[in-house]
Amino acid sequence: MTILVMASFVLAGIFGYKQLPVAAVPRVDFPTIQVQAQLPGASPETMAASVASILERQFATIAGVTTMTSTSSLGNTSIVLQFDLNRSIDGAALDVQSAISSAMRRLPAELPTPPSFRKVNPADFPVMFLALKSSQVRLSDVDAFSNRAILPRISTLPGVAQVLIFGSQKYAVRVRANLDQLAVRGLTLQELQNAIVNANSSKPVGAIADSRQSSILDATGPINKAADYMPVIVTWQNGAPVRISDVATSIDSVENDKVATWLDGTRAIVLAVYRQPDANTVEVVDRVKAMLPAIQAELPTGVEISVLNDRSVSIRHAIEDVQFTLCLAGLLVVIAIYFFLRSFRATLIPAIALPISVVGTFAGMYVCGHSIDNISLLALTLAVGFVVDDAIVMLENIVRHIEAGEKPMEAAFKGSKEVGFTIISMTLSLVAVFIPVLFMGGVVGRMFNEFGLVISFAILISGVVSLTLTPMLCSRLLKPIDHHEKHNFLLRSFEWSFNKVTQGYTWALKRTVTVPRLVLAITLGTFVLTAIMFQAIPKGFFPTEDIGQISGATVGPDDASFDAMVARQAVLAEIIKRDPDVVSVISTVGGGNAASTVNSGRIFVTLRDKPERTDSVTQVIARLRRATSTVPGINVFFQPVQSINIATTQTRAQYQFGMRSSDLAVLRDYAPRMEERMRRIPTIQDVNSDLQVKARATVIDVDRDVASRLGLSVDQIRLLLYSAFGTRQVSTIYAPDDTYQVILEADPRYADINEVLRRIQVRTPSGALVPLDTVAKRNDKPTSLTVNHIAQLPSVIISFNLAPGVALGEAVQDITAAATEVGLPQSVAISFEGSAQVFQQAVANQGMLLFAAVLVIYIILGILYESFIHPLTILSGLPSAGIGALAILMLFGMDLSVIALIGVVMLIGIVKKNAIMMVDFAIERRAQGATAEQAIVEAAQLRFRPIMMTTTCALLGALPIAIGAGAGAELRQPLGITVVGGLMVSQLLTLFITPVVYMWFDRLTGVKLGSRWRWRRRAATPAE
Repeated sequence: MTILVMASFVLAGIFGYKQLPVAAVPRVDFPTIQVQAQLPGASPETMAASVASILERQFATIAGVTTMTSTSSLGNTSIVLQFDLNRSIDGAALDVQSAISSAMRRLPAELPTPPSFRKVNPADFPVMFLALKSSQVRLSDVDAFSNRAILPRISTLPGVAQVLIFGSQKYAVRVRANLDQLAVRGLTLQELQNAIVNANSSKPVGAIADSRQSSILDATGPINKAADYMPVIVTWQNGAPVRISDVATSIDSVENDKVATWLDGTRAIVLAVYRQPDANTVEVVDRVKAMLPAIQAELPTGVEISVLNDRSVSIRHAIEDVQFTLCLAGLLVVIAIYFFLRSFRATLIPAIALPISVVGTFAGMYVCGHSIDNISLLALTLAVGFVVDDAIVMLENIVRHIEAGEKPMEAAFKGSKEVGFTIISMTLSLVAVFIPVLFMGGVVGRMFNEFGLVISFAILISGVVSLTLTPMLCSRLLKPIDHHEKHNFLLRSFEWSFNKVTQGYTWALKRTVTVPRLVLAITLGTFVLTAIMFQAIPKGFFPTEDIGQISGATVGPDDASFDAMVARQAVLAEIIKRDPDVVSVISTVGGGNAASTVNSGRIFVTLRDKPERTDSVTQVIARLRRATSTVPGINVFFQPVQSINIATTQTRAQYQFGMRSSDLAVLRDYAPRMEERMRRIPTIQDVNSDLQVKARATVIDVDRDVASRLGLSVDQIRLLLYSAFGTRQVSTIYAPDDTYQVILEADPRYADINEVLRRIQVRTPSGALVPLDTVAKRNDKPTSLTVNHIAQLPSVIISFNLAPGVALGEAVQDITAAATEVGLPQSVAISFEGSAQVFQQAVANQGMLLFAAVLVIYIILGILYESFIHPLTILSGLPSAGIGALAILMLFGMDLSVIALIGVVMLIGIVKKNAIMMVDFAIERRAQGATAEQAIVEAAQLRFRPIMMTTTCALLGALPIAIGAGAGAELRQPLGITVVGGLMVSQLLTLFITPVVYMWFDRLTGVKLGSRWRWRRRAATPAE
């Protein structure tokens, strides 16, 4: 039966492993939906008031919305809704759609299309880029192919949220009006627009039929090329036609000529693939790559396509490294067991138990919907050192009886009976550590949840294996000990050294128990020191990963033109490309959505793989920051691309500090002060704000009285200006593959607004032509490029990066102190956003989490031992583990991150194993009549070898993680270092603290507090 049960564990685990997806980290993405609306030509203030605010009020009624932010820029509004982690993103999408439908009747009628939404986090980084470039084909044709043959296929793949085209060059016809010629000929922009609309007609014609046949009617109408618009007649004057070629120029152009993208200095069309918040990165990338052969087969001649910034590559490398670490840890543990037991047969038993426990865990992971990621494999790697503990305790006790001369079968029965309760206590108490984690919410809770469940599965399976398979194998594989057998030199050397250590421990222990007050004082000191160190150590969120990708955000002066930004960013891209560790650079400039404006751009950098690159990503960023700081008129802010991204607002730096107020004037007064004060904080860098109020606005001030006297309306004048400068779509070209715009605008050479007002003429109801400067004057004033909202209130977000070696907790404290120093009024509310906000919540729950873990262990141990005192004895060594963990983090300059905190919680469950083995045996000896001192000293001596074996295995299991080699090691290393440091210090102290505390509690109570379960007491009573 035992073999069948073990076989079932292995088979179920193999099945589960084959079904598990691969990911970087557990699914910790908040359900996030982005809503977008466009009204070409509308100012940021107009978009915020007439579109964003109306939609926000409607979205505020949706249940489960935790964060709502919006950004309105010229002609665009983007609203991001973040929901509670437990909210279904599909259900949230239905609510968003209903809210948009309800708000439609209150939105401006001029909206060309209703607001749309996607299940995507706009602050997330693309999972991959597809770059298309050609030296032979026009970019507009490449763009057309992308929109026709690539984008529709990829967009419909499961897990893909959206595909954005960076540097989109969608074909359009631009009719550029010559204002001088229109004035000379007595024409207006409205009459030119009417001519274009009437000439390009796609209205239906119908069909004709007689008694014999039918025919589909068609007629001259659509004009699909720019050159064909030139002969179109606008009007007749003096018997001669006035054509478009006489008053305007028609050119083949693109819809948005204020956006462009380069790949390593060459113009390109780049498709950025974004995943849905709950999608698996590796699966999404694999699905896209599976389509590439078909796409490449259809590529036009001369067009090249390449895959860039593939984020699945770093994930696969990280998983491969963790898998190697897992195997290495298992090998080290088996070697350690061999040295302790000096028998191949004995070593084979835990070596069999180890893979059964690990492989069986995959079945539990599959049932719980987990993935093969850094956190789950990290848990399994650490479990390698722990799952053999139970087998070691069982094996060592049986071997001890065999060494005493008993037969293997008899030793197996007797030994398993003696330590069966010990194994149950160790297993259940270790699993109990993670019970509070199961009830945690948020990102940290998701991380802890997967880690805790995976390691709990492994430990529970190992407990079953140790109580069943291990005794069975011992009875059949072990042989009576030959005390005259001569081992090899290494084993003899290890045995001699270990005997000396055992003798030294015995000598030290006997002297330690004679000075109980000193030991108790040290014990109390460990509690105090742990509390002090916990308060003093810098608190962090997640370690910075190095996946070989960097994102850069560029920004120029608020009034910078597109051409100026192109020139400056080209210099930046060339400097970055010259860096020896840089492989490729994608550079994009200009607006394309509400999060970017004409004076902004983005740079995506791919670095060499780690074996070829000696510097870390933070060192490369520091080098690039210095190199690019000399470029005038533009700033660039770098940040490493991370697997975990919680922010919902696309900012130029990694962390965000938000300010919001209903009083916009007060907000715009104090935000620059706060930004300036934050620039002087030494713990942060790259401080920048989304408050861009120095842009130039030219206001056409219409004299309403004069306009009314002439029969003109303000709306008529605004539409005229819109036709000249609003990139106005006046007609549509319906092609077989897509639709294209016909755009009317004034010729770009008319840049002087005063001259424009004189040249543009408007026709009055009487037919007279009036120059605009008759009814309007020009006024210049500063304005904002974007209007931002947080929770429906005007807001400003100041983003920042951490200085090298600084923890997020230190930066948060400094920024909070700076806000107090600035003296913000009560009308201005402040809060950290994104990752910094979740970090604050995580830090606030750290103490409660640790307390709950200790409390649950105490309750479990109290139930098992039917005692209030013994659990305190067992837990007395916990502070020593805390000291070791915190001290080694400080020694290596690391902060107490979420990953390190997982290690601390893990230590709570590990450290008490030593005490359980000693106290359990001492209770047995007390029941036989020994004094407390005799019982605990004998227990410590007898259990010294299994204690050293289990601790050594745990250390060796965590050591490869602590060394921190391989891809993604930055995320794993703090946990390994925490466990190694905690085990080393706790091992040294608990071997002496636990016996003394046991004796002290015994003297304090004055009774033998040794009763176990009643069945154990009855079993210990001799039969009459």
